Amino acid sequence: MNTDKILAQLISWKGQTYSQELGINLTRGNSNEIFKWLLAAILFGARISETIVKNTYKRFFEYEVLTPYKIISLGWHRLVDVLDSGGYVRYDFKTADKLLEVMQNLIKIYHGDLNNLHQLASDSSELEQRIQDLGKGIGPTTAQIFLRELRSIWDKAKPPISPITVLCAGNLGIVFPDVRNSNDIQEILNKIWTQYGKDIKDFPVFESALIRVGKDYCRKNHCSTCLLNSLCKEVH
Repeated sequence: MNTDKILAQLISWKGQTYSQELGINLTRGNSNEIFKWLLAAILFGARISETIVKNTYKRFFEYEVLTPYKIISLGWHRLVDVLDSGGYVRYDFKTADKLLEVMQNLIKIYHGDLNNLHQLASDSSELEQRIQDLGKGIGPTTAQIFLRELRSIWDKAKPPISPITVLCAGNLGIVFPDVRNSNDIQEILNKIWTQYGKDIKDFPVFESALIRVGKDYCRKNHCSTCLLNSLCKEVH
């Protein structure tokens, strides 16, 4: 199996991080951009369609409510209106509560700057815990969604490889079934990415592509409509 061929097709088809798709630029570690991604990650953390999440984030962008201070000043009722306008109706009340709690804690503890949060964390475990401690509604899933795209920005951002990533990588023959340890899988994927000629700082592009295919095709058994189906057949 030609791994370069697999990666070429994978990246050509799905090679875009979720933050990039939303117009968020994390590359320089700018605090405002990192905050925008936290907001998006909180929205992605609910069991709701990606389309609704993206539409809702765009409403925050259109209304220019993209700082913790502006979200608090908006107030609960108007925050619910913004969420509803993007289609986030099912979780609107709960998410409004969550967002206000997160904003208040972010301002109170870290002066509204997530880079301060990262600086104060002693290691990757504490970093993830501090993110979860921002609000009751932030669990491991949301924290890991957030941290995945910050791997090359924050040196303590080291979330475990998700099962959906492993599923897709296994289907494509990139990771073998007998490799189960998360750190080992991470090392394998890092090596494959750099051998493909890519900078390790761009690894989130690779990871996001695997997640997109894994979630939309592998997990749902939509193999017949997957553009990588022929490559899977070669492996299996």
